Parts: sequence; structure tokens; C-alpha cells
Amino acid sequence: GHYHFPEGSLPIYANAKKYLDAVAEFTPQGAQELQQFQQKLLVLYEALRGIPVVALRSDWQLIPVLLSRYWPSLLKLLPLLGAIGGSAGQLMDRDVRDPWVRRLIDLECFLLSGLKAHGTVAPEIAFMIGERSRSAIEYPVGGSGAIVDALVRGLQRWGGVLRLGTPVEQILVKSGTATGVRLQNGEIIHAPIVISNATIWDTYTKLLRPEDVPEADRKIALSTPAIDSFMHLHLGIKAEGIEGLTGHHVVVHDSNIDITVPGNTCMISIPTVWDANLAPPGHHAIHAYTLEPYAGWEYGEFYQEKKRARAQSLFQALEKIIPDVRSRIVLESIGTPLTHARFLRRYQGTYGPAIAAGTGTFPGPKTAIKGLYRVGDSTMPGIGIPAVAASGILCANTLVNPDLTAQFL
Repeated sequence: GHYHFPEGSLPIYANAKKYLDAVAEFTPQGAQELQQFQQKLLVLYEALRGIPVVALRSDWQLIPVLLSRYWPSLLKLLPLLGAIGGSAGQLMDRDVRDPWVRRLIDLECFLLSGLKAHGTVAPEIAFMIGERSRSAIEYPVGGSGAIVDALVRGLQRWGGVLRLGTPVEQILVKSGTATGVRLQNGEIIHAPIVISNATIWDTYTKLLRPEDVPEADRKIALSTPAIDSFMHLHLGIKAEGIEGLTGHHVVVHDSNIDITVPGNTCMISIPTVWDANLAPPGHHAIHAYTLEPYAGWEYGEFYQEKKRARAQSLFQALEKIIPDVRSRIVLESIGTPLTHARFLRRYQGTYGPAIAAGTGTFPGPKTAIKGLYRVGDSTMPGIGIPAVAASGILCANTLVNPDLTAQFL
């Protein structure tokens, strides 16, 4: 893929040396500083990767698990405790002075967490750099839907049932204990354990009654800041005559404007570069998106006009990669924060909590209500499909004996 800046395009390589060489084309001194920064993160990555996610849990029993099975990795982590709890920005401040590279680091952190370097925890960017330096970035055959299908197969493999089109109206609580859920169709499902995958805001405002939650807990939950929502652009285009296209692109329109300003940074994915079966023969599928605040959006007379106007930064970003993209369009669908909120059932269509490093931590799965647990991107370890899958692992492991978990390692 490529990062496209006003001053030029930076190719992104899995090979660390090639990546640094590409950066050196823009700033030789900055490339040296970036190498120092990345080297510290790689040390952190090597220590962390010795402890598999599937071994983790969020209760006191994690301590004996780590001490009995992973003490060599713990020893490696001891001198890195400050980095584990710190931000990528703190590490950047120690090694990087070059403004171009500082902006590049901010961009890569933003793409991961929705926050810039000083808001992103160091382990998150360490894993990204570590994985990128070890092997080529892989794309699932079948697109992102293939990841969802794999997770569903895992659920069904162990007897789980996925019911679609059955939204939950309320989590039922009696005497401080979760007893089940009531669906919007009126059906009641009784269960000794309820796990909410809804956002922290939706869980505490829509699924739980105020009287079911300690007021202090409710205030803390609802005071969690939220990252903006998105504008989305989904296109099907004619592929004839397009040569040498790469699949992932990030376009920064104006280097003098903050990368988090809505419309300035646009992310583009063209999955048919890797899997042609995701579109009819002779066509490409494109997904582009950029941050967009929820405030000010409402269905009404001017909704369609506003939707098209706010999507222009996405079209302009695409034109940097495929100049005649507008004339190639055969299918077009524009999504707004209202679309995001409706179809993903998310509070204000948010990308997730804006919990900046150093200002707080993502909570674990336990809640103040007995039998009620939470997973998803409002919990540890945070935002993104890998993190959300890990939150499910943390919760599941916490609910079973460590010896049972050990059977899968």
C-alpha cells in the first residue's frame, strides 16, 4: 500500500529496511530517528509476543498462570514496564525530532487507535511494527467477511447459536444479579451469565435501567469520551486499463491541517487487488472512509445533499490513485454517521472510546452487576477486530478454570 501526502507518496513495505529506505527519500535524518524509535518498540514486541493472548484472563488467576508458564517473558518485560503503560508519543519524544517522521508516527497510530501517538498505548503500535517487520501483511480470501465467518464457526463449533435480527431490548437484573435478556420481540431468555457486546454507552443507557447500576459506575461509564463516526464510500468500478494498483491507501489532503480533522485523512481499501472474486469480472470493489462527527446529522430534506457534499473528500482522495474514478463508477453507496449508528447499532456511530494513554485504561469484562460481563471495543484491549476478538478471549478465559484454558495452548 501507500501513504499519499501533498509532498509525495510513501510506499509501505513489510521489509523494515525497505520501509526505512523509502522514508529516507523524504528525510534521511528522520529515517535514522525512526529506526531508533522502531527498535525500542521491537524490543517491547519481542517480550510481549512470548505471552499468547489465549493464555490471558482478567482476574487474579492470571498471576499464577504467568509465573508458572511464562516467567522468561516476564523477566524480559520487567525493564519495559514504563513503556507498557506509556504512550507511543512518549517514546517518540525521546528519539524523534524530525517533524515529517513525527507526523508519520502520528498517522500510523491514528490508523490503529483513532488517536495520535500521545494517545496510543505503546504496546499497540509495537505489535503493528513487529508484525509488519516479520512478514508480509496478509489479507483474508473472501474479504473481512471471511473473518466474521471464522468467528461464527468458532462459536458454532462449541455448540453456540447465533441469532440474527433479534436485537436485545433490556438486560434483566434482579437484586443486583443479571438473570437474562428481553428481546425487542418480547421474548425472554433466562441465563446465569449475560455478556454484552454493545458499546459502553449503549449498555448503560439502553440495555440497563438506571436503578440496576450503581450511580457511580454509571457516571464513569457515560463520561467515557467517544471517537467520531465516519463517512463511508462504497464503489464498484470498471477495472479496464488500471495497471499496477495496490490495495491499501491513506491520503492526507493537507499537511498543515491536523490528521484527525474530518475529511483530511482518508483511508482506502481495494480488496479486489488480492481477491478478484469480491467483484464481478472486470471490476474492482472500493471502500473509502474518513472521520465525521455525529453532531449535526439528521434525516430530512437536505440529508442527501449533505451526504454527497461530505463525501467529496473521499472522491478527491480516490482521484489521487485512480484519476478517472468517477467515470468508472457502476455502483455507488455513501454512508454517514447515521448509517453507522443504525446498521452497527452503535452510540452516535462512534469508532469507539477515545481513552488516551495516560488518562485512563480500558475496563476489563467484569461489571458491578453479578453475572454481567462486557466485551467489545469498549473493553480491554480496545479498538479493532483483533482487539475485540481478544476481549472475547479474556472474558471467556475469566469464566473458566485456567486448566481448561491450558488445553488450547
